[in-house]
Order: sequence, then C-alpha cells, then structure tokens
Amino acid sequence: MAVAAKKMAPAGSLKVTVERANFLRSLARLQSIVEKRNTIPILSNIKIETEEGALRLTATDMDLTATETIAGTISEEGAVTVPAHTLYEIVRKLPDGSQVNLESDAKSAQLKVTSGNAKFSLSYLPAEDFPTMPEGSLSHQFNLTAKDCAILIERTRFAMSSEETRYYLNGIYLHVANNASGEAALKAVATDGHRLARIETAMPEGAKGMPGIIIPRKTVTELSKLLQENTGDVNIALSETKIRFASGNIVLLSKLIDGTFPDYERVIPASNDKILEIDAAQLSQAIDRVSTVSTDKSRAIKLALSKGKLTLSANSPENGTAEEEVGAHFDADAMEIGFNSKYMLEMMTQLEGDTAQFLLSDPAAPVIVRDPSDAMALFVIMPMRV
Repeated sequence: MAVAAKKMAPAGSLKVTVERANFLRSLARLQSIVEKRNTIPILSNIKIETEEGALRLTATDMDLTATETIAGTISEEGAVTVPAHTLYEIVRKLPDGSQVNLESDAKSAQLKVTSGNAKFSLSYLPAEDFPTMPEGSLSHQFNLTAKDCAILIERTRFAMSSEETRYYLNGIYLHVANNASGEAALKAVATDGHRLARIETAMPEGAKGMPGIIIPRKTVTELSKLLQENTGDVNIALSETKIRFASGNIVLLSKLIDGTFPDYERVIPASNDKILEIDAAQLSQAIDRVSTVSTDKSRAIKLALSKGKLTLSANSPENGTAEEEVGAHFDADAMEIGFNSKYMLEMMTQLEGDTAQFLLSDPAAPVIVRDPSDAMALFVIMPMRV
C-alpha cells in the first residue's frame, strides 16, 4: 500500500490506515503471545508504532517477544500500546475487505479505531513504558530453509514434556553433534521420559561450536505458526541465554530454558536385534480402532508379535475388549509388549514413509522406531505393563 505524505505530530500521536486482512493476520499471531491475565497492565497490550513508512506491531510476555512489520498508510508518526485481545476481537469482527483507521488522541489517551460506520475507542498506555527484551550478544548465526526448520520443530515437539518439576524437558534441545556417519549435524531432540524424538539435518554454516540450547515450549508453538506461513529462509541467531528467529517480516526473540538437558543418547538402545516391519498406515489405523475400548487413564494396548503377523488388543473392565490382526514381517521369537496408544499414534504421525520399523529387545526395554527410508529421524518409546 502506498505511503501517504507524513505530518509532524505530537509525541505519542498516531494516525494510520491499514488493510483489515493484513492487520488481522498479524494480530492473530501476536495476541497469542500475550497472557490473558497479567499483574502488569502493559503486558496485556500490543505496541503499535510507525517505522520507516510501515506499521510495526510488538507483543511480549517478558520471556518471548514477537515483532511484525506490515504495510500501512501513515498520516502521522507515533506509537501507542492497546489491549491486545480486545483489539484483535474488534478487527476480527470487521467486514472482509475493509480498511481500518487508527488515530490516537493524546489528551484523552484513547485510540480511535474506525472502519466504515463502526467506531471504537480504546484506552492506551504510553509506548515508552512498553518493556523491551535486549538481545545481548548473539554469538552464533546461521540460516535454515523454512522447510528444514519446520522438520526439526514439528517432528520433535510432540515429545516435549509439560511437567513443571522437570522444566528442562519442557522444550526442544537444539545442538550440534556427529551423526552415525561421523559428520557434524544439527540435531533437535525432545523427550518426556515416555518417548523421545530426534531429528537431524546437515550442519548449516555458522552453527559450528554453538552451545546446546533448550527452546521453550511456548516459543516452539509460536515458531511453528511462523513457519506455516513463511517459505523463505529462517535466520537463527543465538547465545547461551537467547535465541532469535527472523523470517520475512516477523522476528521472534526468546529467552532459553536455563537448565541442562539429559544425556539422551543413554536411553537410545544399541542392541535391539528383533525387527518388526509393518505398513505404517495400517498399523496406525489398527491402533486407533483397538484403543477405542482402552481406559482414558492408561490408554494401554498390547502387541503380540509372532512370525508374519502382529495382533493388537485392548481390555477394559468398563468398556470391553478389542482385537485386530495385521500382517507384518517379524522373524524373531514370539513376544508380547504393551504401549500407551496415544503415545504410539502421535509418534506414528511423524513417520513419512510407508513402512514403520520397530527394533525391540524384550517387553521391558525401550523400543526404537524408524522409517527405513528416512535416516535423519529416530524415535524411542518406552513400553508399559499391560
């Protein structure tokens, strides 16, 4: 959108026009960062400011800051902060294709929001009181394609923990380590103690020597949204305490989890020699069907492996029983092993090929799950007693 001639305006004043669609997309992304309940009023707000003929929006919870720049017609330069969720709901309910006019009144400390015949006034707080999170020195910087970055994040995030006591598991561990071929790789790992996901990609230039870092759950969620809408490169800059993701016109700056990620390699078994290969889609569908009768608490299902077949079963005193047989390739001695069906299904969705490969040892030992066509991904799931 063309930028109109600008007039000098009193400090804090703002007069702009933006397209509702662009404004709404940005507000939808940023308002999710703002906590609905805040003891500090300004943290409930989103900062709106003019910058070089465009409109810059910023939201923060003091641990994560997101900034997005969108086009707008700037009549008067200025900056204000207004309630994020209220502004989002107003813009969401305006007609498609409309224009949104924003004009601040320094005397009344109100931001007037108008579109067609709709008029709103929102109390604002001074932009200079809006908290900023300094980047500090970001010692390592590299680029990933949006696709590669999404693969690292999306295929591991399901295994993040949500337990407050083990806060260091409430995120994704990003680090550089050698792969099976002895080459340095960028690896993303998540685990909650019940399952583990590890995805790797070739080490990008600039990542050598980077510290191992833990990206918090909320940052992972917001990064996932960013990657869904951006196809270009993602610039990643980090230190031992902060990480910044920049893609297109959006920048995320986040604190990192201050903790030590466990030595996850110790829980990846090295001697599982019993191999089950099965059609991934058929297995997922069978797990989904059989688990219908399992209890909500345990979600337990039993897998009985024998030569040439796999029998899945579930038994619940409240709901009844279920059993289904699926053809499979298995040449070892017959064995039975139990799993949490929810964990199994979430893990199965991360296999991109047609075949699922399970490497087993005994009914009590961790099981490796792989896609034979994808050497970059490895999953581990702990069995359960059924």
